[in-house]
This record gives sequence, structure tokens and C-alpha cells, in this order.
Amino acid sequence: MSLPPNVHVSSHPCLQAKLSQLRSKSTSTRDTRGLVHEIATIMAVEALAVGLKTTPCGTDQTPLGFEYETQDIDPTNVALVPILRSGLGMIESVNSLLPYPVPIYHLGLFREKLSLQPVEYYNNLPFHRPTQDTNSAAAEVAILLDPVIATGATAEAAIHLLREWGVKRVLMLGVLASEPGVRRAVAAWPEGVELWVGAVDKQCDDRGMIIPGLGDIGDRLFVAMGK
Repeated sequence: MSLPPNVHVSSHPCLQAKLSQLRSKSTSTRDTRGLVHEIATIMAVEALAVGLKTTPCGTDQTPLGFEYETQDIDPTNVALVPILRSGLGMIESVNSLLPYPVPIYHLGLFREKLSLQPVEYYNNLPFHRPTQDTNSAAAEVAILLDPVIATGATAEAAIHLLREWGVKRVLMLGVLASEPGVRRAVAAWPEGVELWVGAVDKQCDDRGMIIPGLGDIGDRLFVAMGK
């Protein structure tokens, strides 16, 4: 399939093998959490290698007394933004790769059952005061986390919220997506979004579930079957 240039699908063999395990109905909750963490780690390594750069930030000394030039990431103003619930399963994998702790903000969005449209129920992005022209609280880069991008409606809504908040770029990481879902997500802000995903399935069913997909990942992560 031909996807937009700002959609990046991993070809890492270990990720693909782990995703195959994650799809299985026999995979336990414990293993599901571990696989999401491991897949997200591989995705984050690939995405951050392109989405961030290094910059000199001074000098330091080794234990033997030799001076060396220190480096930091550029930009330094980065935030993690998981989409509740399932984005919580990706936080530690991404956070552990960054050289220091970064702010973690949360967006609560769910799909209304009939329309499949997103409904916002929680948002703790620190918005600026109305008297300010720009939002000094906004991160320069938001790393948006959601394991499954199905219809793309929730991703689209989250990207609009982050753009309104004032970020300059969004790096979105997912484990699995549908083709219509990734197209809808990146179309929300074509020049500002880079989307990284483990695999892309062709379509969703009439309930908005990816086919063949991997089921409701939120239910599987948090043992909420039959909610």
C-alpha cells in the first residue's frame, strides 16, 4: 500500500515477531503488557533517532580527569502525551529512552459507540492565560502515544488539541493502525505530524475495530473485558 510520506511503518524483524505474538488471543495480560512495552521501545528508538537531534551543551570530565564535550537532545522541551487508557502502556518504554524525565500530560478521549466519533473527557495540558499571545507552557515537541489507531478519529482529535496547545511538532507512536486511520491522523496536520507505527492493517469493521487487528488493547492491558 502507498501511504503518506509522514507515515513510517517499522520493518524491524523483532518488532514484527512480537506483534504477531501480541495479536494472539492466547497471549496473557502479563505478556500483553510486556509486548506493548517492548514494541513501543523499538518504535521509540526508530522515531526519536529521526525526530530529535543532539546539540553541544558544555564540557565535563571523565573519572580519569579527561575533559569531553557534553551533548543534549534538541529540542529539550519535549512532553509525553498518552491517550487514555491504552497510551499508559507505552509511557515507561519511551520515557526510559530520553536522557532525563520529561513532563507527562494526559488526554482522555473515547469513541462514542454509535457515531464512532471522539469524546473528550479529560485534558491536563497546561494552557496559557488569555492575556498571553503565545503559550509558553507548550512543549516544542509532543510525543503522542496510543497503541492502536483504528478509525483515526481519536488521533485526529488529539493532534488538533496539541496544535491548539501550541506545539511545533507531533511525533505519534502506535503499535498497530488501519490504513484509513493513519491517513486520517496525519491529514489532521500534514506539515506538523510524523507518525510511527509497527504495522498497518487494511481496514476496520463497522464497530471501528481493526481487521485482523489485535482486539481492544485497553481491555487487554487493564483486564477490563466485558466492561
